Amino acid sequence: MNASEFRRRGKEMVDYVANYLEGIEGRQVYPDVEPGYLRHLIPATAPQEPEKFEDIINDVERIIMPGVTHWHSPYFFAYFPTASSYPAMLADMLCGAIGCIGFSWAASPACTELETVMMDWLGKMLELPEAFLAGKSGEGGGVIQGSASEATLVALLAARTKMIQKLKTTSPELTQAAIMDKLVAYSSDQAHSSVERAGLIGGVRLKAIPSDGNFAMQASALQEALQRDKAAGLIPFFVVVTLGTTSCCSFDNLLEVGPICNKEDLWLHIDAAYAGSAFICQEFRHLLNGVEFADSFNFNPHKWLLVNFDCSAMWVKKRIDLTGAFKLDPVYLKHNHQDSGLITDYRHWQIPLGRRFRSLKMWFVFRMYGVKGLQAYIRKHVQLSHEFESLVRQDPRFEICAEVTLGLVCFRLKGPNRLSKALLERINSVKKIHMVPCHLRDKFVLRFAICSRSVESTHVQLAWEHIRELAGEVLSAEKE
Repeated sequence: MNASEFRRRGKEMVDYVANYLEGIEGRQVYPDVEPGYLRHLIPATAPQEPEKFEDIINDVERIIMPGVTHWHSPYFFAYFPTASSYPAMLADMLCGAIGCIGFSWAASPACTELETVMMDWLGKMLELPEAFLAGKSGEGGGVIQGSASEATLVALLAARTKMIQKLKTTSPELTQAAIMDKLVAYSSDQAHSSVERAGLIGGVRLKAIPSDGNFAMQASALQEALQRDKAAGLIPFFVVVTLGTTSCCSFDNLLEVGPICNKEDLWLHIDAAYAGSAFICQEFRHLLNGVEFADSFNFNPHKWLLVNFDCSAMWVKKRIDLTGAFKLDPVYLKHNHQDSGLITDYRHWQIPLGRRFRSLKMWFVFRMYGVKGLQAYIRKHVQLSHEFESLVRQDPRFEICAEVTLGLVCFRLKGPNRLSKALLERINSVKKIHMVPCHLRDKFVLRFAICSRSVESTHVQLAWEHIRELAGEVLSAEKE
């Protein structure tokens, strides 16, 4: 494909994408395929000779689209949103065209410097403390990770390295293996499974702190665990506070947990993967109060801030804590400016070496929507979730299972769990809408998350009428 054909095919692809998104409401939200459906539709080996672009596009509809779950359908209410916007898509095109691998400033100065500035822009939108911003001479700063899972792992590994170095300095007789055997990290029992995975990869034990009646970690429960573990000779070193849990969007008590972490010299990491986007709105900013106690903070603009995946924003107060854990400097990666203090090399902030020019998406989206446009988008989703909550509360057959703070409503049919399980099974079998469940204590709960950029009140109302109708079928079958 030469430049001339690329121009033509590129325009065709933009038309295809625009038509797909404009017509996505008419597509079944969840596919009718079984595992292994695709293999027999394509050859067992790659073609020896070039094929036509038209044939490939035809196969997208014939082979790919039948197996796509349409996350951007206004009838998709599962998981949490994944962001999508036209400015971000255009920026991704440019990112692919530039094609730099921005592991260092020298590898592409604009890639590094735009990311630093965009992370400062976003930090200021969130009103983060100055310590988290790079500015012109700050000790902190932000970095784009691939996911919140990555950010949690990076924070845990940095905290582990920092504690090991500290203990080996104060107690030289201790070996690294002996220290590792005693390290312990903490999170709420409502924390995402990626936190537990970070502990597995990091080779440290992770303890789940029992949450309270609002599914939040309280300082008193953490303090009890710390005292118990220190008395047993263990070494606490890392705490994850979740703001907006995956199951029900609950919020750990950061204002009380934070001071304990500071007093005990524990690395405090905040995981606000979904909820963090809402903190750009003044009415939700209080949910981030206490961030000043944290060592690191992360949320995903690629969930709810119209920046397409992947773009997970992570800040640290002291970037040397990250670079101290990951820095390796082979001669082939060195450059003349790396020790100038004016720039940073992001390869030292992350697990991979290579990285895409992801900050272009932030730059395009922030400029084309403006802060006010992004705030309006968040507020619309929150308003729609409260509309759905109101509909649920009007039906005495249902109950709300957790406080509705942002764009997630957790609800269930009253009675035994089998009723809600049967309801969800019917919902996802009919495939008019798509939802996923969670467990809150011993209750099987349905999650209704406002996800699509194109979702409107009419879609929420149609979804509710569909749920009510299927609930009636479930309850009628129960009586038979």
